[in-house]
Amino acid sequence: MEFVDWSDDGPAVVLLDQRALPGATSWLTLRTVDELVDAIRTLAVRGAPSLGIAGAYGAALACALDEPDAAERVATARPTAVPLALGVRRAMTRLDDGPAAVLAEARAVAAEAAVVNARATERAADLVQELHPGRTRALTLCNTGDLACGPGGSALGAILRLHDRGALTEVLACETRPLLQGARLTVWELDRAGAPHRLCVDSAGPAAIASGLVDAVLVGADRIAANGDTANKIGTYMLACAAARSGVPFLVVAPEETIDPATPTGADIVVEERGADEVRGIAGLEHTPVYNPAFDVTPFELITAVVTEKQVWR
Repeated sequence: MEFVDWSDDGPAVVLLDQRALPGATSWLTLRTVDELVDAIRTLAVRGAPSLGIAGAYGAALACALDEPDAAERVATARPTAVPLALGVRRAMTRLDDGPAAVLAEARAVAAEAAVVNARATERAADLVQELHPGRTRALTLCNTGDLACGPGGSALGAILRLHDRGALTEVLACETRPLLQGARLTVWELDRAGAPHRLCVDSAGPAAIASGLVDAVLVGADRIAANGDTANKIGTYMLACAAARSGVPFLVVAPEETIDPATPTGADIVVEERGADEVRGIAGLEHTPVYNPAFDVTPFELITAVVTEKQVWR
């Protein structure tokens, strides 16, 4: 079973609960649209490409329950990531042909993810080796492996391709807010792959780059504006600034569908702000106001290249 999948026993969407990792492997069987929307909002499933798959299966679930209008609630459950709405709307193009056709289209979305990821990660690994011949010390933020992107991953998938080629020295995996996706998920995937790695305190990422500990930074993207500005997990912008200042390649690896022609620049990207309790709970506070954006925007001039399954956009 894939990390995001469909169950004919229901019908239902089945997914690995990323909130429970690495302490436990827990599978959720979601039989209502409300349950799926809650799973998306609480990051039980996350990562733009995986959200696209979940969205497509969410459309299939809504149609199987004879609630096609509910698919739009899935599409808008998180506003920043492009693939979520695209997955829903692609599956819903088959609505007139019945629920089975919507499910077939959702399965096609899931199947294509592996092909897309293979092409993008191969292209990105080639580019890293072009820019930095020899073995690479990579830094990454958030989680962009199989969990987040489907089979093959994106940025983390490219790093693991370098590992398979014997061209990886080490990975610095940043902790990543809001739910320590790097510490819990990326480290879990790196450990499973046997790739050498260290966990990096989020605020130490720029210092690691400036200190010469990093040869390339690879991150994913939730939305890429028409001009190349990129929205990704909060903390990406500071890494891009540090990489630009130190002359370190900064690569964004993402599916082509993440590029949104309807969003002219990064200033037009809606940035999701998470709940204050995610921060207050850690600090033991109750009433302090909180600024807790889930993403930041990196201007294209700080990005060495955006790599997709179709192109290297320098």
